[in-house]
Amino acid sequence: MEQIYTIPVNEAFDLSAANPSEGCPLCAVHRKLEEHELELILGDSMMEPDIRIKTNRKGFCKTHYDMMYVRKNRLGMALTLESHLNELRGDIEGGLLGFEGKKAVARIGELEESCYVCEKLNYHFDRVIETVIYLWSKEDSFREKFIKQPYFCLSHYKRLIQSAKNSLSKKQFTEFFKEIQQIELSYFDSLCEDVSWFCKKFDYRYENEPWNNSKDAVERAIRFLRSDLYR
Repeated sequence: MEQIYTIPVNEAFDLSAANPSEGCPLCAVHRKLEEHELELILGDSMMEPDIRIKTNRKGFCKTHYDMMYVRKNRLGMALTLESHLNELRGDIEGGLLGFEGKKAVARIGELEESCYVCEKLNYHFDRVIETVIYLWSKEDSFREKFIKQPYFCLSHYKRLIQSAKNSLSKKQFTEFFKEIQQIELSYFDSLCEDVSWFCKKFDYRYENEPWNNSKDAVERAIRFLRSDLYR
């Protein structure tokens, strides 16, 4: 298994095992991959002809436009936009008689469904998920740190199960599912308890009771349900 993926996976799992407040380890890996792709696209990669062809065609989603904008590399972003706009202008122009607008609608629809960064990120993150399953099945040391994880956000929980189902033997998958389900349900129970206690603290009957672990329960619930990708 390539170290390009095993190193960040092991680092993230080590960190979350040692400090549960770090949350889902795969969210941390996702953030690092995303930062790397954004650095590349606003750096040297934007001058490479093959990359420029792809970004001209695919463009970027709103999230990644926003993330590029706040990085304050205005020149890098402008250079990327310059060629993208020029090509897009030609793509949506005109149309045969009786088909006016059809070309524009089709091209804009395609653009709305594509993002250069998302596609690169999805490719690499698929390899990360595969790496987790591989390490779990081959390395006892990784398996030990796997069971020490605080939780996996629901999106990454789903993806791990799907990948394990497709790559492990039936016996291995049963073992894997038992371990990951134990992690997930344990966190589910504690999170439900914390959210409920948070709600009760707004009842005057509980105003003098301690908050326990509930003060950030709402934030943690959102991170658990929808992934902690952009904090």
